[in-house]
Amino acid sequence: MRRAAIKFAFGTAILGGGVTAAAVATSDDPSTTLKICTIVPLRLLRDSFTVASVVADYQYSCWGLKQGSTEWLKAKHEAHERSAYKLQELCFRNGGIYIKLGQHISQLEYVIPEEYVRIMKASMLKRCPVSSYDQIRNVVIKELGGPPEKVFQEFDSKPLASASLAQVHAARTHDGQKVAIKVQHTHLTDTAVADIATVNLIVSFLHWCFPELDYRWLVHEVSESVPKVILDHKNKLLRSKTETSLLEILNFALKELDFLFEARNSLKCMDNFRKLSPHLARNIYAPKVFWNLSTSRILTMEFMDAPEITDVRAIRRLGLEPIDVSKLVSHAFAEMIFKHGFVHCDPHAANMMVRPLPSSKWNIFGKKKPQLILLDHGLYRELNFSTRINYAALWKGLVFADVKAIKDNSIKLGAGEDLYVLFAGVLTMRPWQKVVDPSADHLVIKGNQDDRAELQMYAAQYFPQISELLRRLPRVILLMLKTNDCLRSVNHTLLQGSSLETYFIIGKVASEALADSKRITCEGSAFGMLSFWLEMILVEVRFLCLKIAMHLLQLKKAIDSH
Repeated sequence: MRRAAIKFAFGTAILGGGVTAAAVATSDDPSTTLKICTIVPLRLLRDSFTVASVVADYQYSCWGLKQGSTEWLKAKHEAHERSAYKLQELCFRNGGIYIKLGQHISQLEYVIPEEYVRIMKASMLKRCPVSSYDQIRNVVIKELGGPPEKVFQEFDSKPLASASLAQVHAARTHDGQKVAIKVQHTHLTDTAVADIATVNLIVSFLHWCFPELDYRWLVHEVSESVPKVILDHKNKLLRSKTETSLLEILNFALKELDFLFEARNSLKCMDNFRKLSPHLARNIYAPKVFWNLSTSRILTMEFMDAPEITDVRAIRRLGLEPIDVSKLVSHAFAEMIFKHGFVHCDPHAANMMVRPLPSSKWNIFGKKKPQLILLDHGLYRELNFSTRINYAALWKGLVFADVKAIKDNSIKLGAGEDLYVLFAGVLTMRPWQKVVDPSADHLVIKGNQDDRAELQMYAAQYFPQISELLRRLPRVILLMLKTNDCLRSVNHTLLQGSSLETYFIIGKVASEALADSKRITCEGSAFGMLSFWLEMILVEVRFLCLKIAMHLLQLKKAIDSH
């Protein structure tokens, strides 16, 4: 193992230099290429020595200790923590896509050791790199034709927030409207594709050295987070018969990374709610885009004065209940996934806000209805009809503990006959015996220490199988898993666990989507329509029973708490 680590460090460093030399030699603009390609060997050098250090740490920390012993477990825990901090430092130093990688890791509780999840979760969403005001000013001048102090009546030089791809500043237009300005990090377009390449190289080489560590699926998942235009052009170049240099790929990224694509996604999302989910449309909101002040690298939006979706105290101060917010989030994303087929795939806490529904009146209990504000519309994916319907049928099967439906639809989605049980567990974060338990609350996660310990135990026990499952699943399903993980994390913060009502909503919307698809196929056939309506009555009866069970459980909890 030590030899493999040394081989890895030196091999990647030499390869990084070779990539740079080749790109410079084949480019029509050697000076620009040299400037860009110095990124690759530097990142490879950092990556390789970090990985080598982590491998050596694990080897020597557990040297001579009996696997499973108290001493071994303690040493492994300490090595996990040290290694997680090393990876955190690497992500911060490299920035860009590496921050996205860290964010993904923070949500992979079913694969990654708890120490990595905890350390990444505490840092990756709140401590992203920040571009200097001079850098931001230069972008505004280039994109909008003048400095911020002239283009806007007011412009706050201190960012409100910073993410892996951009940062946000508050400003005021000359007609007095308060806006949020999203400005792309200046280094992003120079590094995005190069970062994908270096991360892919690191993970592939690591798998070659240590076959039991197969995280190649994670690279594909992180790649999906890169704005679609970069990957489209990269894939076109890679599929072409002509030779292409790294500079060509990066130049496409430089030209085509477009915030207007994000703006159009927000319009399409809202349009889908108005047309396909009108009963929910007023409760979902996306900030208005100021098109005359937006370009490929700057997005000017309506300023939203609202708390983050997981700020429970602020939510209560607004007269809202966390359970109502949780139900709205679950309902909104269930509609997107099962009915719209156009899904916001990055719904972590920093990308959602909540406020009382404008113009709504206080009800008799003194509470207002919530309105969900969706931010950062850069990462959407479309589900084709068969994927959407199979995924809906799978979730309906999970809610009703229908073993046949779970198996059949898991296989259709790519899990295979050998891993469908594991797929159900990854989706629900529950062991198989709980997934198929007929009790109403079989999918509910309490979020206590016992649940977390059980989850980590299964993750460790079935690590190779989980890795294989995630490798074989289609990329769009991996993104659904990521979306699922983000929503679970938000609900856990709002409710300190999950709620039966969440699964009731998911099952209900999934069933409605399936019913719509069947109704269309049965039109024109009297027998088919009769069969359809009988099935719908049966589904409604099952949901009525589930709702009664839910209320009985809530009543029991209320009695027990007193």
